[in-house]
Formats: sequence, C-alpha cells, structure tokens
Amino acid sequence: MMEWSDRHCRMLHRQFSANARLYTEMVTAMAVIRGDRVRLLGYDPREHPVALQLGGAEPARLAEAAKIGADFGYDEINLNVGCPSDRVQSGRFGACLMREPQLVAECVAAMRAAVPVPVTVKCRLGVDDQDPGEALRVLIAACKAAGVDTFIVHARKAWLEGLSPKENRDVPPLDYDLVYAVKRENPTLTVVLNGGIATLDQADVHLKQVDGVMLGRAAYHSPAILADVDTRFFGGQACSVDATVEAYLEYVTDQLAHGAPLNAIARHMLGLFNGRPGARQFRRHLSENATRPGADIDVLRDALAFVARHEGVAA
Repeated sequence: MMEWSDRHCRMLHRQFSANARLYTEMVTAMAVIRGDRVRLLGYDPREHPVALQLGGAEPARLAEAAKIGADFGYDEINLNVGCPSDRVQSGRFGACLMREPQLVAECVAAMRAAVPVPVTVKCRLGVDDQDPGEALRVLIAACKAAGVDTFIVHARKAWLEGLSPKENRDVPPLDYDLVYAVKRENPTLTVVLNGGIATLDQADVHLKQVDGVMLGRAAYHSPAILADVDTRFFGGQACSVDATVEAYLEYVTDQLAHGAPLNAIARHMLGLFNGRPGARQFRRHLSENATRPGADIDVLRDALAFVARHEGVAA
C-alpha cells in the first residue's frame, strides 16, 4: 500500500505477529536502480519474513531491481499488476498490465532468472471491459508458464477509466468465487486472496478455499486485529495489545534517536485502540502534537495515558 506500509508500519505489525508475511509499499524498478536504496529498501531485520513489491514493465530493469532487492535480503520479490492509480498507469505498470499478460510473463521470467528467492505476482481480476474469468486465467497461465507459482489476487476488477484509485478499492464488486475456482483449477499453485477481508473470522472462511489471505486496509486502520493471528493460524503465542505497544516503544525510541520524526512513526498507530475507551483522545493527542518540532517519546506516552486512564491502569 503506497505511502502506508513503510518500514515503521511493518515493524508495528510485526509486533503483533511473528509469522505473517509483510509486504513493502510498491517501489518502481527505476527508483530502486537509480534512487537512494537505503531509504527505499532499508528495513529492520526483525521484519522477516518480508517481501519487496516492485512496479515496472521492462524485464531487464525489473530483473536488475529484483536482484538489488534480493541482495538486500528480502524473502520474496513481488510484481504488482494490480495498482490502479493514475500515477502508476502513466508509467505503464500496475493494473494496466492486466491487458498485457505476455509482457508480465516476460517480466517475471527475467526476475526469476536474476534472483534465488521466490518471485510472485499480485493482480486484479481484470481491468475495464475485460471479462474477469478470462483475464485472470490468461494472466495466471502466462505467469505459471514462466515459473511463477504464487499469486495474490485482489478479487475485484480495476476500472482505469471512470473510477478514482480510492473508488477502485470499494466500488467494483468482489468475486471471491472466481478466485476459489482458479485455485481449484490450479491445485499446485499458491493462491492468496485479497480484497474486502475485514476480520480474522472472514479470513478463516476464505482459508477453506484458498492457501492464504492478505489483509490491507483492515490491518492498517485497526492493527490490533493482528493480535490473534499467530495463535489462530500459526500455532503461536497470544499477545496482548498493551504489551505489544510497550515493546514497540523501544523501536520508536531507537528510531527517534536516529533522526526519524515522531509523526512518521506515530501516524501508523492512530487506529491501535479503536473501540476502546480513550481511543479518541489518544488519536487527537497524537494528531495535534506528533508533528510539532522536537516531538519525542513523551508525546506518545502522554497519548497512551488517555487509554490507560480510562482503564484504571497507572500511566
């Protein structure tokens, strides 16, 4: 999720689950090749397993960027063929590539030849007037022939004409049954379902039909829903939200010491206490104070005190 799932967001989510795979925001191949790689690709080793998501449409450049990502230690390189933003379309990558399945296959083939880690594809059901049943199957068949065995499918079409990127996240209807059917037709592939999944109960239902689920906005806006992921799906230990947040404060303190502004970190925490007493005051305090010059860990602790106070816990 561009401008959302940065390294600070991912580290927050990692506190809740030791096992869920994290994905970076999409980075263009050219940015990786020519840009500040430490800023674009840097991550905390505790984020593993973590996948780098790339955007692009030129096989050679994607191969070069994939190799750079693999050299950085990413566990997976993912090619985004699903993002519908205007900025992405103008660069001939993202969802518009659903119209060019053979080019996508050439891209992933080049990437696979360049790296030792898995190369995966994230896609939509199709775009605009494409028939979803045909478009999705043609793309998967082409990429499967190129050696890809894992597909993350956002179960909506993308309308590149007529809908904004925000509307494309909600307006096109979901078609989970099509994704289920593709999995049944390709039992050897790993098919991960994305789109409209808001709870772990819903995830559980989908996992009876597909191999995995990807949570996006639900996990971002209410990170605490991840607290039961490890116990429910990986046989791991339960975690308490409050203990998890306290552990995250150590990361925040370290990042502040290295020059990261508090707001860049705290903005990912606004939904932590949704539904709990004091949550509104927590959000307001952070929103009003985290952007101020010199804002430090005390601003965050003061915000957390609003939640603790409502629950009778010493701040």
